[in-house]
Amino acid sequence: MNLSTIKMVVTDMDGTLLNSRHEVSQHFFELYEELKKRGILFVAASGRQYNSIADKLSQIQSEIIIIAENGGLVIHNDQELISTPLDSVSKNVILEILGQIDGAFPVLCGKHNAYILGDSPKFINTLKEYYTKYEILDDLQKFDSEVIKIAVYHYGGSEKFIYPAVKHLEGKLKVKVSGENWVDLSHINAHKGFALMQIQEQHGIGPDETLVFGDYNNDLEMLALAKYSFAMANSHPNVLKAANYRTLSNDDFGVEHILKKLLKDKN
Repeated sequence: MNLSTIKMVVTDMDGTLLNSRHEVSQHFFELYEELKKRGILFVAASGRQYNSIADKLSQIQSEIIIIAENGGLVIHNDQELISTPLDSVSKNVILEILGQIDGAFPVLCGKHNAYILGDSPKFINTLKEYYTKYEILDDLQKFDSEVIKIAVYHYGGSEKFIYPAVKHLEGKLKVKVSGENWVDLSHINAHKGFALMQIQEQHGIGPDETLVFGDYNNDLEMLALAKYSFAMANSHPNVLKAANYRTLSNDDFGVEHILKKLLKDKN
C-alpha cells in the first residue's frame, strides 16, 4: 500500500479520531500541520453538531472542511457549502413514531442549535458531549424552523430499541444507526457520502486520491468513495467488512498511525 497519491483525508469523529474520552490527541494536530504543508485537504465528518465538531478541532476549524449532522450540513471557512434539510411532514411522522418508543430521546438538529424536551436531566447531561448549543422546548411537534436531522438516543441501545421502529422509513429517508445508542433520520441525500462526493467533485479529487477513516454504519457511504478506506479496529462489523483496509483502534491512535505512513510515503 502506497499512499503517495492522497490529496484528501476524511475522518469520522466519535470512535475514530476521538478516543473513548472524546478527546483529539495533540499528535494529530502535529500531523495535520504536516498534511497542510503538503497541500492535503482535511475533512472532519461526523453525526455531531457543527459547533461540537468545531470545538473539538478549534485549533484548525477555520482551515478544514466540516461535514456535520451526518452530511446534512457542510461548512468551510465559516461558509455554508451544503445544506440538506428535512421536510416538516417527515419531521412530524418521525416524532410520532419516536413518541411510541419507551426510553427514546429525540433531538431536533438545526444548523447551529439543537432542540430537545426537558424531561430528563440525565439525557441533557449526555447530550452536552455531542451538542454544545441546545434549547429545551415544551413540544417538538410545534417547532416550525428548519431541521437538518432528527437524532434519537436510547440508553438500552440503538439497534435493539430504535432501529426496528424506524427501519420501514428507509428509502424515503436516510436512516442510520450512527452509534451504539444513536439513530439519525434525515433527508435521503443527507449523508456523509453525498456530502463527500460534492467535495470531491468541487476539488477534482478522485477515489484513488482520497483516504477515509470510519467506524460505524453512518460512515459506509463515504468509505465507498475512497480506494484507501480504513476501518478502525473497534468498528461495527459492517464497517470492518466494507472497508478496504484496517487500522488500530481509536484508543490506540489508529488514525495517527496511518497518517504517519501517509506522510512517509509523501516524502
